[in-house]
Amino acid sequence: MPQPASAQQVSPSLANRYGSPQRTLKGMSKGRRILLIGAVALVVLAFVSWLTFGRGPGADLKLIGFTVVNDSQTTVDFQVTKDPASTAQCEVKALDDSYTVVGWKIATVPANPVDQGTEQGRTTRQQVQLLTDSLAVSAVVDSCWIVQN
Repeated sequence: MPQPASAQQVSPSLANRYGSPQRTLKGMSKGRRILLIGAVALVVLAFVSWLTFGRGPGADLKLIGFTVVNDSQTTVDFQVTKDPASTAQCEVKALDDSYTVVGWKIATVPANPVDQGTEQGRTTRQQVQLLTDSLAVSAVVDSCWIVQN
């Protein structure tokens, strides 16, 4: 007559079927937990530092307005604030009523003398003509970045 399985005999069978139990932080030694938490904190600190300081000088933008000229053209006015000696590029888009891009262009904002624009040449106004595939109802300047001279 077969005997009932004991708890010790069931355990290996369950481990084979479902895998061994996963180790958690509680199963780690105190030293390893401190090391792991320190490593994660260091990675987070490095990432935040890169976001704050590591990307170099940037270009700030402000959309002033746009004019839909007709079904195939839209004019976008914006201003860029950057180091006067730097050249920037900005991604300009025209959108239709379903937010589909119908016109797109990379606009170059050249370096300029300190007597041009405002804030001693730091802020300059740009006007970009976009050719569009269909009628635009909106326009945006997605981003601006500094290019290497």
